[in-house]
Amino acid sequence: MSIEVKVPTLGESVSEATVGQWLKKPGEAVALDEPIVSLETDKVAVEVPAPAAGVLGALVANEGDTVSVGALLALIEDSVAAAGAQAPAPRTEAPIAPASASEAPAAAPSGEAAALSPAVRRAVLEYGIDPSTVKGTGKDGRLTKEDVMAAAAAKQASPAAAVSAPAAAPAASAPAAGRNEERVKMTRLRQTIAKRLKSAQENAALLTTFNDVDMSAVMEARNKYKDVFEKKHGVKLGFMSFFAKASVLALKDLPSVNAQIQGDEIVYFDYVDISVAVSAPNGLVVPVVRDVDKMSFADIEKSIANYGKAARDGTLTMADMAGGTFTISNGGVFGGLMSTPIINPPQSAVLGLHRIEDRPVVRNGEIVVRPMMYIALSYDHRIIDGREAVTALKTIKEAIEDPTRLLIDL
Repeated sequence: MSIEVKVPTLGESVSEATVGQWLKKPGEAVALDEPIVSLETDKVAVEVPAPAAGVLGALVANEGDTVSVGALLALIEDSVAAAGAQAPAPRTEAPIAPASASEAPAAAPSGEAAALSPAVRRAVLEYGIDPSTVKGTGKDGRLTKEDVMAAAAAKQASPAAAVSAPAAAPAASAPAAGRNEERVKMTRLRQTIAKRLKSAQENAALLTTFNDVDMSAVMEARNKYKDVFEKKHGVKLGFMSFFAKASVLALKDLPSVNAQIQGDEIVYFDYVDISVAVSAPNGLVVPVVRDVDKMSFADIEKSIANYGKAARDGTLTMADMAGGTFTISNGGVFGGLMSTPIINPPQSAVLGLHRIEDRPVVRNGEIVVRPMMYIALSYDHRIIDGREAVTALKTIKEAIEDPTRLLIDL
């Protein structure tokens, strides 16, 4: 008996996807709910689980194909009936001796590829790397995307990589050493990111206002309580929860910064859902921490940590990124000193955080060294006036420099 594997419902307004990678090959056994294929949508990568246990039969859709919701992807055959016809033959074949030890291919068990994270599997496919030949540097020796990219770079630079042109090709047509080119099709997610960012520039009247923040008080509080905080709540105390709470104060005082333009109307929200920009293997994603105005520091840190892990593992869902009334983007984790962040439509403002560095500042008439951070607020001038934007950023600055304000709602 054959069981159909179909494209599942992908979320609101998403009707099609691209087949990213088959995680199982025809003839391989699959367990119930085991991921067998990854699909790339405009927003996230989705893994399709096996609807039944058995043996993966014929593939109807190939990697790179565009498929619609409900379309047939493959068939799963009954494991008993398909055992004879579907069993992979290589197990009974004698291994072919390589010409030399250096040419011997490393055998990668089928379970190894399945153990890779979705992000690593996509990188392996994209760069054409055998994961069994790469040493993992992640936790417990696991392979990371950076390991795959490093292996791809080494492979590209090796002398063997240059022997890719046919021997009969004219010398004049051979590329110069060290001047290789690679053409890779943009993923659906990257295409969507490009369209949304360009749309934001074209449709919004974007401006950015800047300020700087003395991080001394927050750093002192964090250093004093981080161990107790982690022991009690099971999560590290970071800076993002402070900035999220400080943003709530600003957004409550200045509702237009938390509002959106919809048609010829302005929609004001009495809640704060903060999109947190996270760098994922396939590009920037912005999962939403909901009802931040009602959350504790620990709840915020747990939500951000969970989203960060899900982004790295490629397990974010459409629901995770739906909505949001305001965005915080932390370019400081990459060492950025200052930037002009771009809004996340249809939102009207985004807060940009940057790296902390010691700088000389004047306090009480004396020059002292303080840990300072530049912060930026990009906003849509169609709905937010300059006074409101500057005031909102100043409110965030004051709350960070005096965290007591976060407790007494000032």
